[in-house]
Amino acid sequence: MANPFFEGRTLIVAFEGWNDAAEGASGLVKHLVLQLDADVIAAVDPEDYYDFQFSRPTVANDEDGQREISWPGAELLRSSKAAAEENPRFSDLYFLLGNEPARRWKTFSAEIMEFIEDCEIDRVIFLGAVPSDSPHTRSIRVSRSSQSAKMRKQLAIEPSEYEGPVGIISVLAMSLEEAGIPSVALWAPVPHYVHNSPSPKATFALLVELETLLGLQFNHGTLADDAFAWERGIDELAENDEDLATYVSQLESARDAADESAGSAESLALEFERFLAQEDEGKD
Repeated sequence: MANPFFEGRTLIVAFEGWNDAAEGASGLVKHLVLQLDADVIAAVDPEDYYDFQFSRPTVANDEDGQREISWPGAELLRSSKAAAEENPRFSDLYFLLGNEPARRWKTFSAEIMEFIEDCEIDRVIFLGAVPSDSPHTRSIRVSRSSQSAKMRKQLAIEPSEYEGPVGIISVLAMSLEEAGIPSVALWAPVPHYVHNSPSPKATFALLVELETLLGLQFNHGTLADDAFAWERGIDELAENDEDLATYVSQLESARDAADESAGSAESLALEFERFLAQEDEGKD
């Protein structure tokens, strides 16, 4: 069922790099871009924003066997007409995918804001993944954050109290807030002991949360199977590494205790609500 707040043109954003542990966020946008056969409609000039010694270009053979260099950058894409025929709401989906810039962040943000204004984007959803002290054997709980008071109220999000270094996502989110365009960020925690390799489990968790937010259903492809295989592969590593197995067990115990505590607090809140309801009935 569609969420009325997310009807209209929505830009979904992911940047490879600091905000993209285990390629959880960029992996999802790549999955959606491929599924919806999205077309590139704009791109930044790599020369302006990237350090090629840090984000190196790559070379590969094209379909004709010719050598071709791919440069780091950021592209704006829109779902294809064929995807829109499958579901008219897909026509309102735009994507921004690329590398986090190495320099001139203010100018980069201004250029992205021009793209957003030219396309008359109504709202933006940022995707991110961060290393965390979470066990790979437990479900990934995607969290939400937003610079927009309107979005926080709509989605019941608490204001962030974080202070410290930020990525390009935070810079763009503040630019959007100044322009009056609401945005929300979805963050997937990734076990820090495996955050350097792609995590389809994080990508899948973000996909499910995105579907909930948009009220849309996407083709999951093999993500669920890939997530299971990823988890099983780490299990096998732990079986042959006593230190890793012990550490994972400690993380599992901490997570289970936190879940039990949260469950107890929720039960207490429900019991208190029932008590208040009974009091009201008595007064009546």
